Amino acid sequence: MGLRPGRCYRKHQRPYTRQSIRVPKKGYVKGVPKPKITEFELGIKADYDTSVFLISERDVQIRHNALESARVTAVQNMEKNLTRGNTFFMKIRVYPHHVIRENALATGAGADRFQQGMRQSFGKPIGTAAQVDKGQKIIEIRVNKNNIPLAKNALKRSAYKLPTPCRLLVEDRVTKLADAS
Repeated sequence: MGLRPGRCYRKHQRPYTRQSIRVPKKGYVKGVPKPKITEFELGIKADYDTSVFLISERDVQIRHNALESARVTAVQNMEKNLTRGNTFFMKIRVYPHHVIRENALATGAGADRFQQGMRQSFGKPIGTAAQVDKGQKIIEIRVNKNNIPLAKNALKRSAYKLPTPCRLLVEDRVTKLADAS
């Protein structure tokens, strides 16, 4: 069975995350699938001049497969366009904690005989989502000054994969680090 459209899970809901490992009887969530995001930090950690952020413009839930798709798009774009000797560091700044459920309804001949409808419609876990607030940073790419346009282009392309309008923010890390000390 395929995925339901993202619009079914876009709205903020009360977070549903209770998973108990030590006392399984107290865990309300049974059988949560692991998030598809393989790496949250990638690239080379070094001192970079600039950070470019992808920022959400709405309160939204972003499914784990959308986050993974945005990550893959940004990384591919950066690796394809960076010249030899230039590096970057990328970080996904949100984590999909919220468990998404689906009350699967039976279809086909004779479905009306055994289907419960909306009685006991709690649903089974089908995936996870990150709950993102308006103005929250979703993805960060750290680069040197000469690679800012590449990072902006990579984040712009990855924003197409997310269910919310996004904006970019370029922040100078050198002056920020000097102000902190």
